[in-house]
Amino acid sequence: MLMSLLPLQNILEQNKTEMDYTKTFNELKTLFASDKAEILIPGSDVKIHNVNFHADVSTNSFSNKSDVLIPENISFSYPVFSPSDPKSDKVILLLHGLNERSWVKYLVWAYYLSLNTDSHVILFPISFHINRSPVAWKDPRTMIPFMKNRNASIGEVNMSSFANIALSNRLTEDPMRFMKSGYQTTTDITKLLLSVRNGEHPVIPQSSNINIFAYSIGAFLAQIIMMGNPENLFTESKLFIFCGGSVFSNMHGSSKLIMDSRAFDEVYSYYLNDFEQSLTGKSQLVKFLKTSQVGMAFRSMIDLSRLKGFRENIFKKLRNQMHSITLIQDTVIPSEGVVATLKIPDKKSIVDVWDFPYTYCHENPFPIFDLPQSKQVDFWFEKVFSEAQAFLS
Repeated sequence: MLMSLLPLQNILEQNKTEMDYTKTFNELKTLFASDKAEILIPGSDVKIHNVNFHADVSTNSFSNKSDVLIPENISFSYPVFSPSDPKSDKVILLLHGLNERSWVKYLVWAYYLSLNTDSHVILFPISFHINRSPVAWKDPRTMIPFMKNRNASIGEVNMSSFANIALSNRLTEDPMRFMKSGYQTTTDITKLLLSVRNGEHPVIPQSSNINIFAYSIGAFLAQIIMMGNPENLFTESKLFIFCGGSVFSNMHGSSKLIMDSRAFDEVYSYYLNDFEQSLTGKSQLVKFLKTSQVGMAFRSMIDLSRLKGFRENIFKKLRNQMHSITLIQDTVIPSEGVVATLKIPDKKSIVDVWDFPYTYCHENPFPIFDLPQSKQVDFWFEKVFSEAQAFLS
């Protein structure tokens, strides 16, 4: 549904925000460091723990040989926001967007959810993202020459930037890296959450009470995980989706912060035209994609017509476990595609379509402004995350 926009002043008088988003964003941005084992947040009982993780890439026979040699993707740390009650058995896995190179945007998201749901909130990096990628991939001095070389070799490319050149080159070279990265991340998340369920996690108490907050491509991954349900980890889980939720064919991933137009065209063409035809023979990859629940879930999330009955039957079963907020001005994952994907016949929609009264985009739904405009962002952040809090509590 489309939320009607009352005059902002009237709304603010009726609903006081619980968190000053802009102020908290700036404070956490300054405070966070991935090399600190524990970070205390002033004025709060919530703590941030950086936990080490080692990915089992040796068991992933699908990875490119060159990718297996990237050490940052194998050994890394991830933040866990622990609530005021460290014995709480509630857990939220927070999944980020495509081509992210920093946790900065998500720190206040995780803090809000931990503070208001009394949950341990795990910020887990997708394979080759955030701190699972070489530092050089986000360094302008290093990446600009690669961008110029790419433009010289294939011609001027729309949306080309130093920020997306690493991902653009990698996906143009091998579009299957999109699937392979997701597979590695699913394997890693399964390992991580099994450690929580088995009482082996260094910070989080033993728990099977695991929910998901997912944004952008993280929602795509989360939907596949929920459908595939590896090790029965997500049977009772709830999934809250923000700025995501559509099948791949309804996304438009060309962006200076995500990937350039050539890379997106290559990936889009491959998965829409060639991918299914490539699933021949008896390789482990073909077997995984054709017979495993996770593999079939991935295929069903490429296009509305692909494995439609498989996808829709599972979504019907999960309808009370999923909710999505999508934004009218989101051009990367448009709301129409989300509604079409999550539409369940004869049932109330699980998708809310909202709009914000300030300039925003998919990549930056809560921009940092000066007063008085920052108050608008503070308010709408509170609206979105109070909905997430209510659903995931």
